Amino acid sequence: MTDQMQVPPASLPEIIDRVLAAAQAETTDIRTILRSFGRASFTPALLLPAMAVATPLSGIPLFSSLMGILIALVAAQMLARRRHLWLPNWILFRQIKGHVLGQAFARIRPVAVWIDRRTAQRFRIFFHRPLIFVPQLICLISGLIMPFLEFVPFSSSVVGVGVAVLTLGMLARDGVVILIGLLPYGVLAWLVAGVF
Repeated sequence: MTDQMQVPPASLPEIIDRVLAAAQAETTDIRTILRSFGRASFTPALLLPAMAVATPLSGIPLFSSLMGILIALVAAQMLARRRHLWLPNWILFRQIKGHVLGQAFARIRPVAVWIDRRTAQRFRIFFHRPLIFVPQLICLISGLIMPFLEFVPFSSSVVGVGVAVLTLGMLARDGVVILIGLLPYGVLAWLVAGVF
């Protein structure tokens, strides 16, 4: 791993670029991608599965459930204030074809650049206790419910967008983005109500 890869990514486009670098291989795994973020990079590790669920990768059977479990595990460790991320091997060594991963994340990179240019450090009260725990707790709950949303069309992707926006707000320390991240959960409630 290069020295550059040892430094945690500081922006959304940089996270995507590291995923695209890992996707150059014929096959890659979650462990390889997460290692490129650095050992203590909880926020990029939370953003990765959220973005993945928001791409066409969510059409892979049980993919949304796996990403939901990953989101829940990362968010739980953020709430517990752990210094280093731990994940079970059955998640870390889950493989995915490089070209499939690359195509999915290449599509969202222009959007990521556009969003990144419009973030700023606003409403910083959200990044002090106890409010800092609110987006982390929402991400934990989101990950836990994802396996149960496999039967509600598009619901996992909506939750993935919500987690991604909340995590982006934490990464950029932008309270306005965190507030925007709450909106997809209103859409989720509407989708679930339509099914039941």
